[in-house]
Amino acid sequence: MNLRVLFELTVNTLRSFLENAPGLVVVTTFFILWVVCWLPMAALTVIFQNWQPNQPLPPQKKLPLLVSLYLLAPLIVWAVSWLTDTSLLDYGFITEVSMLGSVTLGFSLGVMSLAFVFSWQLWLGWCKFQEFNIKQILSITLPIFLIALFVGGVEELVFRGFLFTQLEQDYPSWGAAIISGFIFAVLHLVWEQRETIPQLPGLWLMGMVLVLARFADGGKLGLAWGLHAGWVWAIATLDTAQLIEYTDKTSEWLTGKNKKPLAGVAGIVCLLLTGVILWLGDRILHSPVS
Repeated sequence: MNLRVLFELTVNTLRSFLENAPGLVVVTTFFILWVVCWLPMAALTVIFQNWQPNQPLPPQKKLPLLVSLYLLAPLIVWAVSWLTDTSLLDYGFITEVSMLGSVTLGFSLGVMSLAFVFSWQLWLGWCKFQEFNIKQILSITLPIFLIALFVGGVEELVFRGFLFTQLEQDYPSWGAAIISGFIFAVLHLVWEQRETIPQLPGLWLMGMVLVLARFADGGKLGLAWGLHAGWVWAIATLDTAQLIEYTDKTSEWLTGKNKKPLAGVAGIVCLLLTGVILWLGDRILHSPVS
């Protein structure tokens, strides 16, 4: 049996298996394919970096692994969509000018929501602004912006696009949102456990808010993509430039354990505030005109 025949047999078998499969089965298949296709790339990356299994992997060496994983994700989503005869439009991914407007609006909302939360923390004296580090922003803002757009786009396509849409076949929308948010949060443990565990409730709520953003955008991913990218850009910029220094005047469970906003009340307030804005916006845009 030559490679072409083997490939066609594999594709036909997968297509037949997934054709009438429940959404949860399609989701499981997606993650299996994603990991299986990524493992050879990860192995080559680790070998190239001369990493030993008994040694911790430094953060700078995790980046190539993360990039290869994220570059592969859209291809796997497309492959599963092709096998199940599903359009990317069903996942909320469109190539229209309106998508750019939604991304811009979401990005602005994400940045402003964090600016509001950090403003009252500064006012309360929970942290202070390091003015002398502001000059670093010019050199780092564009690279971080591009990374934020990339990470936000891939994660929204996977979790609020593909995953949520598939789960809606088996569960009501609220159930699909809860499950997809849980999977979104738990998978962050792959890269860092100690710092991620306190963030799990915040990550789950973040997933719920981003589903709400998709609803507010009429089922499209633009608003959720921009919102996600705005949060990533703002937090990464603050961390990289070290613009914020916590004063330890209050509990870190308020400001964020391990200096991670999602692991504290401040981050939860940011998410809840954003959720209320999205909910009100959705009600206004979709309310019947009398």
